[in-house]
Amino acid sequence: MKLKSLLLRYYPPGIMLEYEKSGELKTKSIDLLDLHPSTDVNALVEEIQRAEPLITASRSDQVKLLIRRLQEKLGQHSNHKFSLFKVLRAHILPLTNVALNKSGSCFITGSYDRTCKVWNTASGEELLTLDGHRNVVYAIAFNNPYGKVYTVIGHCAEISTAMFNWDCSMVLTGSMDKTCMLWDATNGKCIATFTGHDDEILDCCFDYTGKLIATASADGTARVFSAATRKCITKLEGHEGEISKISFNPQGNRLLTGSSDKTARIWDAQTGQCLQALEGHTDEIFSCTFNYKGNIIITGSKDNTCRIWH
Repeated sequence: MKLKSLLLRYYPPGIMLEYEKSGELKTKSIDLLDLHPSTDVNALVEEIQRAEPLITASRSDQVKLLIRRLQEKLGQHSNHKFSLFKVLRAHILPLTNVALNKSGSCFITGSYDRTCKVWNTASGEELLTLDGHRNVVYAIAFNNPYGKVYTVIGHCAEISTAMFNWDCSMVLTGSMDKTCMLWDATNGKCIATFTGHDDEILDCCFDYTGKLIATASADGTARVFSAATRKCITKLEGHEGEISKISFNPQGNRLLTGSSDKTARIWDAQTGQCLQALEGHTDEIFSCTFNYKGNIIITGSKDNTCRIWH
């Protein structure tokens, strides 16, 4: 194995390794979820070198520099006060979604008017209109390394959700046709189709390594698939209503689901065991997620409240 490059990952904190093995370029991550501004960098790098043979002595200074950049980012205060900067009359019909690019220099909007628009964040100038859809645009996401746009065709019903994996090399889509499809973002070709649900798929996600894929369905269950074998590893059962949202924790060993039964649940991603039910909302839960350390959860509900769970 030969290390080709080191990449910084701010969320969740870590360093990505690009290396060559048997003529094939591969990636792996060094997660630094416990990194703190006061962490001893020299000791941490020594610990990393003992565990990861690709990080040789000649690379130690580079790794230290990357970790210090992460510490600087973590040490920045986040108690900013926000004020209204600009109002954009973006579409002729209501918006469904919005997403910023990695630098925040531009953002994209989706709408019931069947179009997406790309905007300059600072000036509010419309940069591009993306049309061609014949119905509402529900899901949008930026793909940072690759600049080409593809039309991917394969689902036979509405697409309810779409997301990129961590390096934006793959796209995952969930559909009302009860399937989830995996696409190669570099050429727009379908890699795999995941089946098994009895009703439409409302959400899907990767873990941070891209090795696991999870799907959430209106049939009240969630499933975990291996991205390598395309097989279902486990089925999550216990909710009494449709599951509208699913997400992995940063470590990839836990899943969080939100449901119309007014609860969120934490699951073991390998066994499918429900570890805890988070109760308290008085209406269905539309959104839920972990923070980058995996020790805080936030849930958003139709009852007009968000709840933070430690």
